[in-house]
Amino acid sequence: MSSSIPSFSKRNLLLLASCQAIGQAANTMMFLATALSVVTFMSHRDLATLPTTLQHLGVMLFVFPAAALMQRRGRKFGFRAGSVVGMLGAATTGLGLNFGNFPLMCLGGLILGFAVANMQMYRFAAVELVPPEMRAKAISWVTAGGVASAVLGPSLVRLTHDQMVPLYLATYVAMVGIHIVVFTVMSFIEFPPPVATSTQAGAAADLPARPLWVIAAQPRFFVPVIASMVAYGTMSFLMSASPLAIVACGLAHSEAHWVMVLHVLGMFVPSFFTGNLIQRFGVTNIMLWGAAGLLAGIAIGLMGVGEWNFRIALMLNGAGWNFLFIGATTMVTTTYRPSERGKTQALNDFLTFGTTAIASFLAGFLQEHLGWFPLNWFSLILVSVAVVAVTWLRVRRPQLAAA
Repeated sequence: MSSSIPSFSKRNLLLLASCQAIGQAANTMMFLATALSVVTFMSHRDLATLPTTLQHLGVMLFVFPAAALMQRRGRKFGFRAGSVVGMLGAATTGLGLNFGNFPLMCLGGLILGFAVANMQMYRFAAVELVPPEMRAKAISWVTAGGVASAVLGPSLVRLTHDQMVPLYLATYVAMVGIHIVVFTVMSFIEFPPPVATSTQAGAAADLPARPLWVIAAQPRFFVPVIASMVAYGTMSFLMSASPLAIVACGLAHSEAHWVMVLHVLGMFVPSFFTGNLIQRFGVTNIMLWGAAGLLAGIAIGLMGVGEWNFRIALMLNGAGWNFLFIGATTMVTTTYRPSERGKTQALNDFLTFGTTAIASFLAGFLQEHLGWFPLNWFSLILVSVAVVAVTWLRVRRPQLAAA
């Protein structure tokens, strides 16, 4: 990282990236294991992604309470509370699987939404640990912690999926352990005090908080939010359906595990240089590159249903998500004052994960009733919306391309 970042900040960023890596591994395990575990006891395959969908719904419902808690009690308290709830959610989902109780699995997914809502704010917390000009690098470096999750999450699923009866029960036990580890590591990170008591926020902290609609009406807020919704919606849409599609095409369960490894690597490996690329080429250019990556993944997915079609398509899907999502997050962090931080970040994630919840639910349903190719065609429409929105902002505010 840049030498302008104090060593103390680097230490905190490293620990936060470690929490991202470990916590994202649990999230990856949820995506990979849930649909495949549900179909072991329930015949309605079109509902197999519902627990994951309810996790996204939980994120949407809990982002405002989670943000308000952090605004009042600080980042560390909020993040550790999220880990405790994550332990409860993983245990509930595992109990649902053990007893063949689908509603209990759905409840577990909903509870896990609170933990994920907290984890999604790691990227915003990273910005508060560095000077303003380093925000893109801080976001990308903490997001890069997810690289380890690309190996850790699917590897734990492969190791645990058949270690207990029923299949995948041990996977949920491992998820509980992951949240315990995150809770422990979070204890060693020192975040700035809440804005209400901070003396470091500067003059901006003295400015009154604006109504949320005023903040949301800024083009440099609602355009990146649209891009973020498309990035996460498209990624979740295809990722959630891919394990079911892979098995439906006659490929082995183990192939779904390998595809997920490549997908998560695609999501997080680019983070090592996304921040530098944003500083060099401009945030809107990187967002458009991300949309191009998503479109390339869709094109590969439409070419066939072989092993390498799934592998390359999902890897490009992850890389496109990275550029589009990190670029969008970077732009959003320029739109609010310190006193507006909580509600603005919560609105961004509420809209993003509301879209993700809908996409996740439709993924299983459409995969079962229509198949893999229609999902990709629909994704093409979603990405086109992001391209139009970012291009409009680029033309309307050309200085953002060089910001």
